[in-house]
Amino acid sequence: QVQVLESGGGSVQAGGSLTLSCAISGATFSTYAMGWFRQAPGKEREFVAAIDRSGGKTAYADSVKGRFTISRDSTKITVYLQMNSLKPEDTAVYYCAKDVGSVISLRAQGYDAWGQGTQVTVSS
Repeated sequence: QVQVLESGGGSVQAGGSLTLSCAISGATFSTYAMGWFRQAPGKEREFVAAIDRSGGKTAYADSVKGRFTISRDSTKITVYLQMNSLKPEDTAVYYCAKDVGSVISLRAQGYDAWGQGTQVTVSS
């Protein structure tokens, strides 16, 4: 059974930084692309960033491009989301997910294992 576990959320002032981590077990990490999504209160879950299985290709939502960086470390079986220049509108629960395959998916339907989420709160 695949398990996905996020960590690193918290509260920060606008302009600050946070790094989220995501560890998976029960699957061969290097086989799958990985992604981050977020869901703000009253809104639908939205794509944030994704990385292919090799780490050589990434994709970002326009709203975070240039501020967030996704990366992966196969030795630690962990995916990271470095978030800089945070804005109040980045406030949400952030979810890490395992893709069904090795290439990047931009839609939630392309992921088959999800973490419980970690709260990120950005105050103005």
